Amino acid sequence: MALPMLRGCYRLPSTLSFTRLFLNDSPVLNRSGRRRLSPCSAAAVAVSVRPYSSEQGEHKQKVVVVGIPNPFIWFRTRIYYFLIRTYFDKEFNIEEFAEGAKQAFSHVSRLLSQCQFEALEGLVAKDLIGKLEEKCSSLPSDYKKALSADPDEIMYTTPGDVGIFYDDNGRKFVSILMRFWYLTSAQLPDESMEGTRIFKVAIGDGEEEPETKRLLTAIYEFQREFTKGVPPDWTITRIEHSKLLD
Repeated sequence: MALPMLRGCYRLPSTLSFTRLFLNDSPVLNRSGRRRLSPCSAAAVAVSVRPYSSEQGEHKQKVVVVGIPNPFIWFRTRIYYFLIRTYFDKEFNIEEFAEGAKQAFSHVSRLLSQCQFEALEGLVAKDLIGKLEEKCSSLPSDYKKALSADPDEIMYTTPGDVGIFYDDNGRKFVSILMRFWYLTSAQLPDESMEGTRIFKVAIGDGEEEPETKRLLTAIYEFQREFTKGVPPDWTITRIEHSKLLD
């Protein structure tokens, strides 16, 4: 199974590579600049903060995210995974893909946060980078910080819709939506972040003030062309970060 490297930083599974960015409950920023409604959510997510004690007796809190899959979408995506393995890539594995997508999401979101748009070349569709630069460059510093998802702060990852399609020239494509829930300590105004969750996360012996974190969502769509002779690369072709890139 091929594991191409993502800009020399991360390995992606099952001959994967990336090209779109997009997200839940807000307009989608896509390559054409048109808006598209997000598909039905693949999972309902419940968040709780549960206390526990470490070996040293320290009182800590742990964030638990529970996903409840939509049965229809779950069944439909399993059919698509079967079709991908049967007709496109016999070594395709959604668990490996999801892990690679998670690493790619963290890496690309950090580049966006730091406005390193040149570094997105080869990872994100070329015609999308300019739109991202226009959006990100004008964001307040706290909004930019909130774009970045540290790997340890990604609470939940799940595949969304899967698409298989052909263009008028007979070229074959597969697209996979990945949804991410992650924590950020960026200070964001409550009135502009309707629909997100805010809670206290206490780590330590309880003497320090609990840190306030917010649970944000992001959706990245990954697309690969499976036409014979085309490099086996997945590209991020759509991005949405909830309430940040509106």
